[in-house]
Parts: sequence; structure tokens; C-alpha cells
Amino acid sequence: MNADALLTPAVRAALGLASPGGRRARLSTLIFHRVLPAPDPLLPGDPDAATFRWQMRTLARHFNVLPLGEAVRHLREGSLPPRAACVTFDDGYADNLTIAAPILRELGLPATFFIATGYLDGGRMFNDTLIELARRLPGEQCDLSALGLGSHPLASAADRHKLVGVLVSHFKYQPPGTRLQAAEALAASFGVTLPDDLMMSSAQLRELRALGMEIGGHTNSHPILARQDLAAAEQEIRLGKARLEEILGESPRLFAYPNGRKGKDYTEEHVALARACGFDAAVSTNYGAASADSDPYQLPRFTPWDKTPGRFALRLLRNLYH
Repeated sequence: MNADALLTPAVRAALGLASPGGRRARLSTLIFHRVLPAPDPLLPGDPDAATFRWQMRTLARHFNVLPLGEAVRHLREGSLPPRAACVTFDDGYADNLTIAAPILRELGLPATFFIATGYLDGGRMFNDTLIELARRLPGEQCDLSALGLGSHPLASAADRHKLVGVLVSHFKYQPPGTRLQAAEALAASFGVTLPDDLMMSSAQLRELRALGMEIGGHTNSHPILARQDLAAAEQEIRLGKARLEEILGESPRLFAYPNGRKGKDYTEEHVALARACGFDAAVSTNYGAASADSDPYQLPRFTPWDKTPGRFALRLLRNLYH
């Protein structure tokens, strides 16, 4: 028997103590973005299908996995089951439907998908433009002196991954329209052709909903809300919500703050906006697990990056004590 199998009874018992259910329960909510067909050195933080499958099997073995909307209701009522957990995805990548959803269905697990509606139907987020640019740049050197970023080697996948970090850091906190246009212009300056099928189409989003998956709002263009004036932030939240209503014929009840770190990416003003825009609850990327005392408009989420089922389960346990 391997070490991961030996951990199972002890971890399950510890999880039961950390989240016993009822009014003392704690809710673990996991964040994902993409699930890849195979490992990708430029996307080391995103699991491939095989990794995601064992992650979800481990979660199903140790936790009671609920749709987020149902979990929020139980949390408010003090009726969460022991070891409650939710699975969430941000942004709206096509592989959420083609790769992640079949695995979730295979294991009988629900999930909630937060959609940045402005990138549906052939759009591409600025960070993906930069990742795919770094992947496709010709040669073994890239001169970015015009951006004040110097010259960078491209001889290996590690070099290209490092370049992604430099580029994303440079563009990330620029205004949404500016950063997307600038990233696209940079790709065009190198004559690089980029993919236009990374995000879901409206039809794919409807298909995902028809599978029984929950859909939530994530603004329209995924801006850093704290970097916008309040009127622009409200417009982004309402536009994303209205677009989902148009596509799905129903109003999303849940919201995820883009990037999601309190104070840096959103503030109490945006919490009030999420409530005023008609959402029942909202999630952040603040680490930890939710309790009965948690603000339902700032529910914490986290992603365990561990490479084995045992360590993955232990990370889930540690998160309950955060």
C-alpha cells in the first residue's frame, strides 16, 4: 500500500474534526481556470486531464461536494454537511466544457463556472495573448526594449515561461482596454498569429449549463475593479450579468471578483456593488475556508498545487485551519 492510501483514514478523521457539519461547519472552495489535455510548461499552474481526474477523485473521497449556491444556502442556515466543498472555475475557457466537465460528470461532481462574458465567442484575455505570444515567438532571443523590458532568451520552455511572467507583470494592472489592445499590438508587431478558440462560445456555455453546471458572473472584461472608478466597476458587473441572462435565459446568482484579493483587487465598495447588482453571494481569492461568520459576499477560495493525492488532501486539511 502506498503512502497516499495510508493517509486516507487519518486525513478523513482530521477533516471531520475540522469541519464537523452544522453550525460549526467550514466550507472549502477550490479555484481552477483551465484543465489542459496534456501538461504545458507555459501553464504550470493549470492541471492536465489526468491530474484533474485524481484531484477530483481525492476531493470526492474526502469531501461532500456541493454546488456553490446550495452550499451558500446551507452555510447561512447552519446546515452544511461535514467536510463540505465546492469546485469553481474562473473566466470561461473552452476546456472547462471539453475536458473538465466530462471528468466532473464521470465522478458525479457539481461545479460553478464564473464567466468573463466579453471574451466569449472568439475573444482572448490579455494574459492568454501574452502566453501564446511567448509560445510562438520565433528565434532564440526577444528584444522588448521598446517596452523598457530589455532582451530575453527564448532557447527553452523555461525561458519562455519566464518571459510570460515579465509580460504579464508589465500589463496586468493597466486599464482593461489599454492592456488588451497593447498586448494584441505587441503580438502583431512580431507577426505572430494567435488562437481564437481558447474561450467558450455562447453555444458552449449553454451546453455547460445544460449539463447541470452552475454559471456565475465575473464582469464583462475582467478588470481589476479597485483600479476603476465606481461607476465603471458597476457597469462591468452589470454588463457581465446582463450578458449571461441574455445567453442563458436566467439570472446568475453568484459572482466572483476578478483576481479577487481584498484591498488589492476589490474593496468594500465592490462588495456593496455585488449585493446591489442582485447577486446572492460572491467569492474572492482570499485564502481559507468559509464559516457561519463569513461574509457571504467575500467567501474565500484557494487552489492546492500539490502533486500527489496525499499531499493534496493534506493541503485541503490545512486550509480548514487557516
